[in-house]
Amino acid sequence: MTDRLAVSADENINSIDTDRLLAALGSRSIVLVGIMGCGKSTVGKRLALRLGLEFVDADSEIERAANMTVSEIFAEHGEPYFRSGEERVIARLLSEGPQVLATGGGAFMSETTRSQITEHGLSIWLKVDFETVMARVRRRATRPLLQTPDPEGTMRNLLAEREPVYAKAALTVTSKDVPHDTVVDQIIITMADYLFQDGDSVASQTSNT
Repeated sequence: MTDRLAVSADENINSIDTDRLLAALGSRSIVLVGIMGCGKSTVGKRLALRLGLEFVDADSEIERAANMTVSEIFAEHGEPYFRSGEERVIARLLSEGPQVLATGGGAFMSETTRSQITEHGLSIWLKVDFETVMARVRRRATRPLLQTPDPEGTMRNLLAEREPVYAKAALTVTSKDVPHDTVVDQIIITMADYLFQDGDSVASQTSNT
Protein backbone atom coordinates (compact mmCIF):
# COMPACT_ATOMS: atom_id res chain seq x y z
CA MET A 1 0.00 0.00 0.00
CA THR A 2 2.79 2.42 0.90
CA ASP A 3 4.58 1.74 -2.39
CA ARG A 4 1.37 2.31 -4.35
CA LEU A 5 0.84 5.65 -2.60
CA ALA A 6 4.42 6.68 -3.35
CA VAL A 7 3.96 5.84 -7.03
CA SER A 8 0.68 7.76 -7.09
CA ALA A 9 2.34 10.82 -5.56
CA ASP A 10 5.13 10.65 -8.15
CA GLU A 11 2.56 10.45 -10.92
CA ASN A 12 0.72 13.47 -9.53
CA ILE A 13 3.79 15.67 -9.11
CA ASN A 14 5.13 14.78 -12.55
CA SER A 15 1.83 15.74 -14.16
CA ILE A 16 1.83 19.30 -12.78
CA ASP A 17 2.81 22.11 -15.13
CA THR A 18 4.78 24.49 -12.90
CA ASP A 19 4.58 27.27 -15.49
CA ARG A 20 0.81 27.05 -15.31
CA LEU A 21 1.03 26.95 -11.52
CA LEU A 22 3.09 30.15 -11.43
CA ALA A 23 0.74 31.83 -13.89
CA ALA A 24 -2.20 31.01 -11.61
CA LEU A 25 -0.25 32.31 -8.62
CA GLY A 26 0.42 35.60 -10.39
CA SER A 27 2.08 38.27 -8.26
CA ARG A 28 1.11 36.60 -5.00
CA SER A 29 3.71 35.20 -2.63
CA ILE A 30 3.60 31.66 -1.28
CA VAL A 31 3.54 32.31 2.47
CA LEU A 32 4.51 29.46 4.80
CA VAL A 33 3.07 29.69 8.30
CA GLY A 34 3.23 27.45 11.35
CA ILE A 35 4.89 26.84 14.68
CA MET A 36 8.65 27.14 15.11
CA GLY A 37 10.38 23.98 13.91
CA CYS A 38 7.69 23.00 11.42
CA GLY A 39 10.14 23.35 8.53
CA LYS A 40 9.19 26.67 6.96
CA SER A 41 12.76 27.67 6.13
CA THR A 42 14.19 24.30 5.09
CA VAL A 43 11.16 23.31 3.05
CA GLY A 44 10.69 26.86 1.78
CA LYS A 45 14.17 27.00 0.28
CA ARG A 46 13.58 23.78 -1.64
CA LEU A 47 10.13 24.90 -2.75
CA ALA A 48 11.53 28.18 -4.08
CA LEU A 49 14.28 26.35 -5.94
CA ARG A 50 11.77 23.94 -7.47
CA LEU A 51 9.53 26.76 -8.69
CA GLY A 52 12.30 29.16 -9.70
CA LEU A 53 11.23 31.78 -7.15
CA GLU A 54 13.20 33.78 -4.59
CA PHE A 55 13.14 32.50 -1.02
CA VAL A 56 12.80 35.09 1.73
CA ASP A 57 12.88 34.48 5.49
CA ALA A 58 10.92 37.13 7.37
CA ASP A 59 12.96 36.73 10.57
CA SER A 60 16.20 37.26 8.64
CA GLU A 61 14.76 40.41 7.09
CA ILE A 62 13.70 41.67 10.52
CA GLU A 63 17.20 41.03 11.86
CA ARG A 64 18.72 42.87 8.92
CA ALA A 65 16.41 45.87 9.39
CA ALA A 66 17.07 46.05 13.14
CA ASN A 67 20.74 45.07 12.98
CA MET A 68 19.97 42.70 15.86
CA THR A 69 19.07 39.03 16.17
CA VAL A 70 15.50 38.04 16.99
CA SER A 71 16.68 36.87 20.43
CA GLU A 72 18.33 40.25 21.05
CA ILE A 73 15.20 42.15 20.01
CA PHE A 74 13.08 40.06 22.39
CA ALA A 75 15.58 40.51 25.24
CA GLU A 76 16.11 44.27 24.81
CA HIS A 77 12.72 45.49 23.60
CA GLY A 78 10.17 42.76 24.35
CA GLU A 79 7.74 40.79 22.21
CA PRO A 80 5.24 43.63 21.43
CA TYR A 81 8.04 45.70 19.91
CA PHE A 82 9.17 42.71 17.84
CA ARG A 83 5.64 41.97 16.62
CA SER A 84 5.11 45.55 15.51
CA GLY A 85 8.29 45.46 13.44
CA GLU A 86 7.35 42.03 12.12
CA GLU A 87 4.04 43.37 10.77
CA ARG A 88 5.78 46.16 8.92
CA VAL A 89 8.49 43.95 7.43
CA ILE A 90 6.04 41.30 6.22
CA ALA A 91 3.79 43.95 4.65
CA ARG A 92 6.81 45.26 2.74
CA LEU A 93 7.92 41.81 1.64
CA LEU A 94 4.44 40.91 0.40
CA SER A 95 4.59 43.88 -1.98
CA GLU A 96 7.66 42.34 -3.60
CA GLY A 97 6.17 39.01 -4.73
CA PRO A 98 5.96 36.51 -6.15
CA GLN A 99 8.33 34.66 -3.82
CA VAL A 100 8.34 31.95 -1.19
CA LEU A 101 8.09 33.72 2.17
CA ALA A 102 8.76 31.90 5.45
CA THR A 103 7.19 33.69 8.40
CA GLY A 104 8.00 33.46 12.10
CA GLY A 105 5.86 31.24 14.29
CA GLY A 106 3.86 34.12 15.76
CA ALA A 107 3.46 36.24 12.62
CA PHE A 108 0.15 34.72 11.49
CA MET A 109 -1.38 35.51 14.91
CA SER A 110 -1.58 39.16 13.83
CA GLU A 111 -4.93 39.94 12.21
CA THR A 112 -3.23 42.74 10.28
CA THR A 113 -0.65 40.34 8.87
CA ARG A 114 -3.28 37.71 8.05
CA SER A 115 -5.25 40.29 6.08
CA GLN A 116 -2.12 41.35 4.20
CA ILE A 117 -1.31 37.73 3.38
CA THR A 118 -4.86 37.07 2.18
CA GLU A 119 -4.64 40.06 -0.14
CA HIS A 120 -1.13 39.53 -1.47
CA GLY A 121 -0.28 35.89 -0.88
CA LEU A 122 -1.30 32.26 -0.70
CA SER A 123 -0.91 31.00 2.87
CA ILE A 124 0.13 27.42 3.57
CA TRP A 125 0.16 26.01 7.09
CA LEU A 126 2.89 23.43 7.66
CA LYS A 127 1.17 21.41 10.36
CA VAL A 128 3.38 19.36 12.67
CA ASP A 129 2.71 17.18 15.71
CA PHE A 130 4.09 17.90 19.17
CA GLU A 131 6.68 15.09 19.28
CA THR A 132 8.13 15.99 15.90
CA VAL A 133 8.38 19.70 16.61
CA MET A 134 10.01 19.17 20.02
CA ALA A 135 12.63 16.87 18.48
CA ARG A 136 13.44 19.62 16.00
CA VAL A 137 13.51 22.64 18.32
CA ARG A 138 15.75 20.88 20.85
CA ARG A 139 18.51 21.15 18.24
CA ARG A 140 18.46 24.94 18.64
CA ALA A 141 18.74 26.59 22.04
CA THR A 142 18.04 30.11 20.77
CA ARG A 143 14.24 30.07 20.52
CA PRO A 144 13.17 33.12 22.59
CA LEU A 145 9.73 31.79 23.51
CA LEU A 146 11.19 28.50 24.77
CA GLN A 147 13.59 30.08 27.28
CA THR A 148 11.42 28.83 30.15
CA PRO A 149 11.80 26.23 32.93
CA ASP A 150 9.32 24.00 31.05
CA PRO A 151 9.89 24.20 27.28
CA GLU A 152 7.57 21.26 26.58
CA GLY A 153 4.73 22.85 28.54
CA THR A 154 5.35 26.14 26.76
CA MET A 155 5.23 24.41 23.37
CA ARG A 156 1.97 22.64 24.21
CA ASN A 157 0.45 25.97 25.21
CA LEU A 158 1.70 27.65 22.03
CA LEU A 159 0.25 24.89 19.87
CA ALA A 160 -3.10 25.04 21.67
CA GLU A 161 -3.23 28.82 21.22
CA ARG A 162 -1.95 29.07 17.69
CA GLU A 163 -3.23 26.03 15.80
CA PRO A 164 -6.83 27.35 15.52
CA VAL A 165 -5.38 30.50 13.92
CA TYR A 166 -2.96 28.61 11.66
CA ALA A 167 -6.00 26.63 10.47
CA LYS A 168 -7.26 29.84 8.84
CA ALA A 169 -4.53 29.51 6.21
CA ALA A 170 -5.76 28.84 2.70
CA LEU A 171 -4.03 25.45 2.56
CA THR A 172 -2.66 22.89 5.01
CA VAL A 173 0.15 20.40 4.45
CA THR A 174 1.32 18.07 7.20
CA SER A 175 5.07 18.20 7.83
CA LYS A 176 6.48 14.94 9.17
CA ASP A 177 9.95 13.44 9.44
CA VAL A 178 10.19 12.58 5.77
CA PRO A 179 12.61 13.93 3.14
CA HIS A 180 12.07 17.66 2.63
CA ASP A 181 11.47 17.11 -1.08
CA THR A 182 8.52 14.88 -0.19
CA VAL A 183 6.91 17.78 1.68
CA VAL A 184 7.70 20.06 -1.27
CA ASP A 185 5.91 17.60 -3.58
CA GLN A 186 2.84 17.68 -1.35
CA ILE A 187 2.85 21.48 -1.25
CA ILE A 188 2.97 21.70 -5.04
CA ILE A 189 0.22 19.08 -5.44
CA THR A 190 -1.96 20.88 -2.91
CA MET A 191 -1.34 24.27 -4.54
CA ALA A 192 -2.19 22.87 -7.97
CA ASP A 193 -5.44 21.40 -6.69
CA TYR A 194 -6.35 24.76 -5.15
CA LEU A 195 -5.27 27.00 -8.03
CA PHE A 196 -6.47 24.79 -10.89
CA GLN A 197 -10.11 24.94 -9.90
CA ASP A 198 -11.40 23.51 -13.14
CA GLY A 199 -12.55 20.12 -11.95
CA ASP A 200 -9.24 18.44 -12.77
CA SER A 201 -7.82 18.30 -9.25
CA VAL A 202 -4.71 16.32 -8.41
CA ALA A 203 -5.09 16.19 -4.64
CA SER A 204 -7.37 17.15 -1.81
CA GLN A 205 -6.97 20.65 -0.33
CA THR A 206 -5.45 19.27 2.87
CA SER A 207 -2.57 16.87 2.17
CA ASN A 208 -0.64 14.57 4.49
CA THR A 209 2.86 13.24 3.97
